[in-house]
Amino acid sequence: MIPFLDLKAVNQQYRDELVAAATRVIDSGWYIGGNELSRFEDSFATYCGTKHCIGVANGLDALILTLKAWMLMGTLQEGDEVIVPTNTYIASILAISANHLTPVLVEPDVVTCNLSPEKVQAAITDKTKAILPVHLYGQLADMPNIMALAKRHNLLVLEDAAQAHGASLNGTKAGNFGNAAGFSFYPGKNLGALGDAGAITTNDDELAQTLRALRNYGSHEKYKNLFQGVNSRLDDIQAAMLSVKLDYLDSEIAHRRAVAKVYLDGIHNPAITLPAYYSESHVWHVFVIRCDDRDNLQRYLADNGVQTLVHYPIAPHKQQAYQQWNHISYPISEAIHQQVLSLPMSPVLSMDDAQKVVELCNAYRS
Repeated sequence: MIPFLDLKAVNQQYRDELVAAATRVIDSGWYIGGNELSRFEDSFATYCGTKHCIGVANGLDALILTLKAWMLMGTLQEGDEVIVPTNTYIASILAISANHLTPVLVEPDVVTCNLSPEKVQAAITDKTKAILPVHLYGQLADMPNIMALAKRHNLLVLEDAAQAHGASLNGTKAGNFGNAAGFSFYPGKNLGALGDAGAITTNDDELAQTLRALRNYGSHEKYKNLFQGVNSRLDDIQAAMLSVKLDYLDSEIAHRRAVAKVYLDGIHNPAITLPAYYSESHVWHVFVIRCDDRDNLQRYLADNGVQTLVHYPIAPHKQQAYQQWNHISYPISEAIHQQVLSLPMSPVLSMDDAQKVVELCNAYRS
């Protein structure tokens, strides 16, 4: 079986360093808010090119807390509209709802599957206060045009960079385009922890200060609470794991790009639509093809020893959690969710296995 993602093999490469890092934390006796957290925050901020990185418990909290911080700072109010793509993972929308803000779903670009600036422009009203672009599948959204729109309309921009660690455009990395960005370090991400973890990047000093308090019960100083905060802290063990793996992120991205090139150059089946590819702006968190006969293609690949996944089978507006939207049709998003299939992609996938996937895709007949 060619696995979709072999996390054991990914982490085995760095096992000795990971064990040493864990041992260092264990022996330190300081497990939350210690030197390992500060080290990783500094390193990841430098990597992204931002002034601040604030570690939190997971990627969803990164988005929720950033929006909450803006509300506490007075730049957002309950009921304000936040534009978000229809075809994102539901977490992007949950973060908006959790703050009693109003999600405004906008269809993506049919080619890139990322937020369409033209459709964003059409969705802006006098209640719109923020845009939440998602760098879906590892490719940057059209940030130059989105940022130009935001500037023209005085809107906040919160990047959902959960899938785009290291993606860049003209020297600017994911996490350094908007007013802030939320990252997930879920184990399967391009930069993955060995458990749940997340972070926020920003160049805004006030926002960073507010977030550091919010993640720690709203406390900026022990036993003094400025806000009604939460417990959402990136612990030192996970921070130490991430520091080890950050050193290898760029080389792993290079391998992902090499695998993607094998797929892009090799798959020529007219039944399969390949993803759009815009050089450095894509880090190939997942390699997503489209096929009208997706379910049969997935079964065929499984029968021939290739594991694939669907990102994502059900659109957020068709979920029971948002049943008030179930009657609304977003045809581009719905087509995407019915057609997408993610091929094996990882920093340890061999080129021979990638070539086998190519051959099977080309041999498929619907």
